[in-house]
Amino acid sequence: MIVLAFVSVALALTGCAKEQKPPPTGQATPNAASRLELTVMTSQTFLAAFEELVPQYERKTNVSIKTVRGPSVRPNPKSIPVRLERGEPADVVIAAGTAVDDLIKDGRVVLGSRVDLARSRIGVAVRSGRPKPDISSVDAFRKALLDAKSIAYSDSVSGKYFSEELLKRLGILEQVLPKCIQIKGNPVATSLVDGQAELGVQQVSELVTASGVDVVGPIPAELQQINVFSAGLAVKSAYPEAAKTFIRFLASREAQGAVTRSGLESMPPPSP
Repeated sequence: MIVLAFVSVALALTGCAKEQKPPPTGQATPNAASRLELTVMTSQTFLAAFEELVPQYERKTNVSIKTVRGPSVRPNPKSIPVRLERGEPADVVIAAGTAVDDLIKDGRVVLGSRVDLARSRIGVAVRSGRPKPDISSVDAFRKALLDAKSIAYSDSVSGKYFSEELLKRLGILEQVLPKCIQIKGNPVATSLVDGQAELGVQQVSELVTASGVDVVGPIPAELQQINVFSAGLAVKSAYPEAAKTFIRFLASREAQGAVTRSGLESMPPPSP
């Protein structure tokens, strides 16, 4: 009887072991023991909306999200393209749409996986309590840039546009660029708070969510560059199906409130 009991217990344990096999790659299951982790590389522009949405998603799914921040474009070593190039793991990439397209061409993001999440406008901010310059027209904005003692801009897409195109369009490149400071790896708002710069130029969503600054407003429509921010599936994702599901959530109507509250413009969800 003792031998038979021992055999029965052994068979039962063997059966349990078989039931506890890990899920196939890319598949999430409701079993807490098989909870998977997605690594998401995201630009600062979408970060405020992302940080509101992630806890909601984690509560209702069997997925946890690991966040890795980085600019959309090179050459910053912490930028998303450079991180992927040196082999850092990722399942989902969130960056400027043009940057996602470049990553698709480079074979880092899956062809056909780009999903647009939001539109972003460029704005101007000052340290809290400081006078706000008039930027309501092209001429007023030009004067504000000329009058400012120092101007901070980002090392991502808005900064690239500001330093390489916008100042030329305004005809003030030579007068203004020497007093500009490119902020690398940190929000532009930090340079306003610590007194390093008088004006800050960056995506509105990155300014409205920052502490210690007041947003003056978006730059004039005639000069505006509206950037679309998109998500894409990383080619080397360990969980491609779970990653696709998370991207669909970010683009869903359920996510649009968080997108709008972050200072971005939501976009219609993609067709099923």
